[in-house]
Amino acid sequence: MGGPRTMRTRPDEKEQHTAAATRRATIRRRGLAALRGWGGVASMALACVLAATLVLALPKLRGDNGPGGDGSSAGEDRLTQAAPARADDCQSPESSLRPSGKDGTTIEKIKQRKVKKLIVGVDQNSYRWGYRDPNKGVGKLEGFDIDLAHEIAERLLGDRDAVVFRAIPTNQRIPAIQGGQVDMVVRTMTINCDRIKDVAFSTAYFETGQQVLAPKTSDITGYNETLKGKKVCSAAGSTAESALKEKSFGADIRTTVPNQLDCLVRLQLGEVDAVVTDSALAAGQAAQDPTVELKGKEPFTTEYYGVAMKKDADDLVRRVNDVLDDYRKDKDGWRASYERWLAADLGDSAGPPNPKYKD
Repeated sequence: MGGPRTMRTRPDEKEQHTAAATRRATIRRRGLAALRGWGGVASMALACVLAATLVLALPKLRGDNGPGGDGSSAGEDRLTQAAPARADDCQSPESSLRPSGKDGTTIEKIKQRKVKKLIVGVDQNSYRWGYRDPNKGVGKLEGFDIDLAHEIAERLLGDRDAVVFRAIPTNQRIPAIQGGQVDMVVRTMTINCDRIKDVAFSTAYFETGQQVLAPKTSDITGYNETLKGKKVCSAAGSTAESALKEKSFGADIRTTVPNQLDCLVRLQLGEVDAVVTDSALAAGQAAQDPTVELKGKEPFTTEYYGVAMKKDADDLVRRVNDVLDDYRKDKDGWRASYERWLAADLGDSAGPPNPKYKD
């Protein structure tokens, strides 16, 4: 092998490289100055930037049966785009298959993998739900959704740690399931009429709704006419984005981001005037940043989070519903997780929503 080679650059290229480096340095200085004093939020923003990269960079599990359960890893190498669906006849999207404790084909294929682990798509930068605490360095994922994923792994595979977490951007949750990159998604995912055309959901495990987040000093008062002329951010592929497209009150809604935390960072940098997201997520962000608050007395929608899986994975859906039935009742289950992660920001809770089953 030859020795190291010296790169030769023409003078005009040197000037271009110098100018580009200067621009990048200026952007970094401005960004750090704006975020200085935000504490953990700045660190979590870095995790947010990395999330989209990690979704493809995480190692694959090699075995006879990949996440798709068919022995092929092709689904892990690409994400397919889910086509929008019409659901005019949808009445109760949160209704799911009745629970069962029996394993079926889908679960058996998971158990036959050389590395017997459940592969779960999650968030890694939603405070209290699925995140890495920046004050703990490079730590394990933790939060309300992470607790639930561990519970499902324990009940299905007999080991709470028999789970591989994959960071999935908001707009890639459905494609990740359809493409076989993950077995399920546990990521503050709202059950709605469009999504049930593309994936199957468990029964609801949390009730929430859309709400506006803005600086305390803002004249925005909620999801109303005070948004007119304001720049509003939402996560691409989220129910917030859908709500704003349906009715924006004259707001500029062109700003969309891969992960919801990016909206908070843009709000802090003054690039947008408000954020629309689930009230449960917004409450966590308000806890991170004391200069912002939820606007409006209550959410302007009623929505439910569910565990999302492949459309034809009926046995897996029924088993997850069986897990959820017990998780809701167990004092060390849903209630304990809520008290640990969410009570400080959301207050007392009446408990999880009651399950609805298809006839």
